[in-house]
Amino acid sequence: MAMSTRLFMVVLILAIASPICFSHKINTEGYLYPQFYDQSCPQAHEIIKSIVARTVAKEARMAASLLRLHFHDCFVKGCDASLLLDNSGIITSEKRSNPNRNSVRGFEVIDEIKYALERECPQTVSCADILTLVARDSTVLVGGPNWEVPLGRRDSRGASLSGSNNNIPAPNNTFQTILTKFKLQGLNIVDMVALSGSHTIGNARCTSFRQRLYNQSGNGQPDFSLDQSYAAKLRTRCPRSGGDQNLFVMDFVSPTKFDNFYFKNILASRGLLSSDEILLTKSKASMELVKEYAENNEYFFEQFAKSMVKMGNISPLTGSRGEIRKNCRRINKF
Repeated sequence: MAMSTRLFMVVLILAIASPICFSHKINTEGYLYPQFYDQSCPQAHEIIKSIVARTVAKEARMAASLLRLHFHDCFVKGCDASLLLDNSGIITSEKRSNPNRNSVRGFEVIDEIKYALERECPQTVSCADILTLVARDSTVLVGGPNWEVPLGRRDSRGASLSGSNNNIPAPNNTFQTILTKFKLQGLNIVDMVALSGSHTIGNARCTSFRQRLYNQSGNGQPDFSLDQSYAAKLRTRCPRSGGDQNLFVMDFVSPTKFDNFYFKNILASRGLLSSDEILLTKSKASMELVKEYAENNEYFFEQFAKSMVKMGNISPLTGSRGEIRKNCRRINKF
């Protein structure tokens, strides 16, 4: 009887433990899940959050810059930290592309985070996951929504300059071109409008919207879809020629707070970029979303969080694919 009881207990323990081990194996090989570093690097979240908090406290604009890094990475080959790679003998950096040159910034912050994580748990936390967590933490720090970040991405061993030039939505793209670029990443029009709400923080350069102030249509007339008193103020620092790098806040009401004033500004014809304005004028579906988000900040936050998780799931490298870089700027040496 004692032998029978012991045998029964062994079988029971194996039956309980097996699904857990099996589930962990599947997640490690193919799925992203928030608890990925709970055992291998339990301090990872706190290390990242503290550095981002210190950085944003020094410069509020950095929250938008760090969020943008995640966008510009995921739209090229998936969320694999390819954007972080510098030029080398075998890599042409995406940092040189038209959407990134003189625009993306915050690489030194990622370097600082990676250095701290390598001291705590060497070659464990990927640069791709750092970008994803930094985007969430930056959003929360300036008043935006919080969400659980699925983790377990690995880093690419290559970059794509052509992909960066062609796949990242541009401020002057047509509505259909932007929507197509989102759809190619598995994102829909709801994601497109919600994620555009990230323009509630950050700046844009004069060269990104000058054509709206002077000659967008090619007939010598300014863009009358832009509130003309607002346009007049913009012209004072964005002349017909020169001043390309002059910076302007994209949400003039609350430029350093993540909220739904971006959508309210669009309804008031004060969306800075052409890509902002066309959300209201080129599609009934997007127009309705703009109105809904402008009326209900909580609804906007809820959808933004969902769309950020969805974007973060674009073609992740998992399992044995890719690597965990020791330095986010270069691939590991074999």
